[in-house]
Amino acid sequence: MAVQVEIWTDINCPFCYLGKRRFEEALAEFPHRDGVTVVHRSFELDPTLPREHSDAVVPHIAEKYGISEAQAAANERGIGAQAEAMGLAYVTSGRDFGSSFDMHRLLHFALEQGRQEQLLDALYAANFGDERPLFGDTERLVQVAVSAGFDEPAVRGVLADPEAFADAVRADEAEAARLGARGVPFFVLDRKYGVSGAQPPEVFAQALQQAWSDHAPELQIVADADTCGPDGCAVPQRD
Repeated sequence: MAVQVEIWTDINCPFCYLGKRRFEEALAEFPHRDGVTVVHRSFELDPTLPREHSDAVVPHIAEKYGISEAQAAANERGIGAQAEAMGLAYVTSGRDFGSSFDMHRLLHFALEQGRQEQLLDALYAANFGDERPLFGDTERLVQVAVSAGFDEPAVRGVLADPEAFADAVRADEAEAARLGARGVPFFVLDRKYGVSGAQPPEVFAQALQQAWSDHAPELQIVADADTCGPDGCAVPQRD
């Protein structure tokens, strides 16, 4: 018996970074954690960006939400404080953003090898914990994948073929739309329960328990009569 958790995320998304850690905290305490399988699905926050795109995060946030760059920088510091409280590295200035399509293709490549988690963690660390640009730089992406233990020629082969795993990425995104996901992170348990956003660990714990209980429902007593137990047998009642 297993519960499948699918998590739609994007490398550009700071709340995906935080949400992953909070979910992991809940899973670590879940008594049936060995019966839970996790698959990470693709979601691009901006699928219109060209693959070579790279730009600074803070001005982008300011323009997108109609706030000042000072406010955008303050927002980044606030997210950074949340990350630090969870033991996650978070650079609050100097980061870039861009197209994550090739990263998602590599994540499907890693899934095929049974090592998706390692690559996702490496990508998050490179994006949020390192000032060096990550997006629009094939060599940097290769470096991150190789540092996570992946074969360099194989990684370069995926990146050199624009259609490698592209259909898998598009299929994930189409499924997210079908399920009604308007943003990420988006957690789906057994295609029955959805959790949206970087929720506290206790919310994920509750969702895990609910999904698990559906697999192992409590026994319903439909008829009852006299029984014998550790304390003896029921005494027959005389008329």
